[in-house]
Amino acid sequence: MSQLLRPENLQDRLLFAIPKKGRLNETCLSLLSGADIQFKRAHRLDVALVKNLPIALVFLPAADIPHFVANGDVDLGITGHDMVQEAGPAISESIDEMLDLGFGKCQLQVQVPEASETIKTVEDLIGKKIATSFDHLSAKFFRDLEEKVGSKEKTTIAYLNGSVETACALGLADGIETMRACGLKPIATLLASEAKLIRPRTPHARSNTALVSLIAARIRGVIAAKKYVLCQYNIPKVNLNKALAITPGRRAATVSTLEESDWNAVSSMVARDEVANIMDKLEDVGASDILILSIDNCRV
Repeated sequence: MSQLLRPENLQDRLLFAIPKKGRLNETCLSLLSGADIQFKRAHRLDVALVKNLPIALVFLPAADIPHFVANGDVDLGITGHDMVQEAGPAISESIDEMLDLGFGKCQLQVQVPEASETIKTVEDLIGKKIATSFDHLSAKFFRDLEEKVGSKEKTTIAYLNGSVETACALGLADGIETMRACGLKPIATLLASEAKLIRPRTPHARSNTALVSLIAARIRGVIAAKKYVLCQYNIPKVNLNKALAITPGRRAATVSTLEESDWNAVSSMVARDEVANIMDKLEDVGASDILILSIDNCRV
């Protein structure tokens, strides 16, 4: 066991669980950097002490994080919504998904071979074999479906930790539940998922709730900085209302009076992926000196 995991080394530290590998890990590390959570993770160790805050980062499999947050001493975690739901009602109902992180988006789907002539709808899979790495969600989906259509046949759910996509080709299953597949087509969607910042619904006795709120605010600011840019421009007062309809800001735009009494200066946060269209529309209503500035960080 790592020396860092000794209780005396974690005392008075907020425990923050991060996916140790996979699709979420790299983006999580970038998020921590933007939130000024400074740490150095030693090679092959799954615990790192943060240097500038009383936090210990614990690197865990994404599927395990909901269990540690709900039933262990972990105060914060990042994992997928799908992982929270797959952990079951006892876990998911004990967790507060406090912040959507905007990455790790995917859909949990039921998929079958594209060439299949006998399986066209999800109802055609009732009574057959389903291979999945999300056995709890899949079992619930098919039990509900069986009840809905009044079928006495029971669908078999086979758990696979990996190689789910090969199950149909190798004769293990008639259909699969998966996030990605090759040579397969989706016929139903069980769940839409993305990464979430989670915490226990009832804070642990040792939790530093003020620090939890601080970290959440920092992460919220980093996400907003990636999603928005600052748009600044000058506009004749007679067209101000038209311009503000184009750039209302997240809450409200900032309007200032210029020395030229017939003009206003406006500053507003706008969505990064809408910048070109917004600039076109502002020009059409008479705006000038339109500037787009990147936001490194913010609090919103």
